[in-house]
Amino acid sequence: MELFETKQKNGRNIPITQSQILAAWRKVKAAGGSGGVDGKSLSEVEGNLRNELYKLWNRMASGSYFPKAVKATFIPKETGGERCLGIPTILDRVAQQVVKDLLEPEMEKIFIPDSYGYRPDKNAHQAVSQCNQRCLEWAWVIDMDIKGFFDNIDHGLMLKALQKHTDAKWIMLYVERWLTAPMQMPDGMLQERLSGTPQGGVISPLLANLFLHYAFDKWMEWKMPEIRFERYADDIVVHCRSKEEAEHVMKAIDERLKSCRLELHEQKTKIVYCKKQNRPRKHPVVVFNFLGFEFKPRKVKLREGKYILGFGPAISLKVQNGLLNTLGRLNCIEQYQMN
Repeated sequence: MELFETKQKNGRNIPITQSQILAAWRKVKAAGGSGGVDGKSLSEVEGNLRNELYKLWNRMASGSYFPKAVKATFIPKETGGERCLGIPTILDRVAQQVVKDLLEPEMEKIFIPDSYGYRPDKNAHQAVSQCNQRCLEWAWVIDMDIKGFFDNIDHGLMLKALQKHTDAKWIMLYVERWLTAPMQMPDGMLQERLSGTPQGGVISPLLANLFLHYAFDKWMEWKMPEIRFERYADDIVVHCRSKEEAEHVMKAIDERLKSCRLELHEQKTKIVYCKKQNRPRKHPVVVFNFLGFEFKPRKVKLREGKYILGFGPAISLKVQNGLLNTLGRLNCIEQYQMN
């Protein structure tokens, strides 16, 4: 693999190869998705691929790369309302993929086993399975919701965390440019972004994981090593042994997040009692949702045919309805095509 290096004005080299650009393009193409503010689709970029990738490589390698604005795209939320995604252009996604490919192997060395979101060889089903096992062992859960997490990540703290794991100034420079790239609204207006990392960016999940690694994961290991939790990006379940412990832990977490410029959503964060046969205590909240699964008391049939009250997950009603709606639409399409 030939290494192409171009010197910046300060005499430093940015070692980005054309092979890295090409490998990043292949991943972006495989992931699919729509274009950004420049209007270029994947097929349009591919139609002029050699020229497009060469220009991107030349700009990244010389330090003259500046991302375009991200395109605001609104999608419906399961809980109602809309979620705003920031979609970078195809070539900006390729640039982000290059940096992600360089950073991710180093990040994986520090991320903890109970962080499951957007990581190689980790998935939501593993997180749900671990959560289920711990609900059988621990009677209380803190169902956490961080208010507007992706929109409220502090840029200064984010770059400080990243600086712990790279001494490449060009990576710091480009990540800062991605964080602060404006968002183009549907009416064409550009909106300044002073915090957050846009959902829709290739590198955003990795940066979000890094931020919460220091804001939450490592802090929990340091302050409360006996407490267990599962985290999938910003979706977090914390297990406790008593209601009093859960109240204490939730208060401490709230204070910690506030020190990191984040906060718990008061209405959505709750303490849940994992009620089952041998846990007769009364508590008003005995249900929580995690990654599309609803955890609640359920009848469990024993081998001898007897039923007892257990506690565990099943696909949530919202997900069921979503699947039924999708199947219904597919059936309508199939009938239309047949006619």
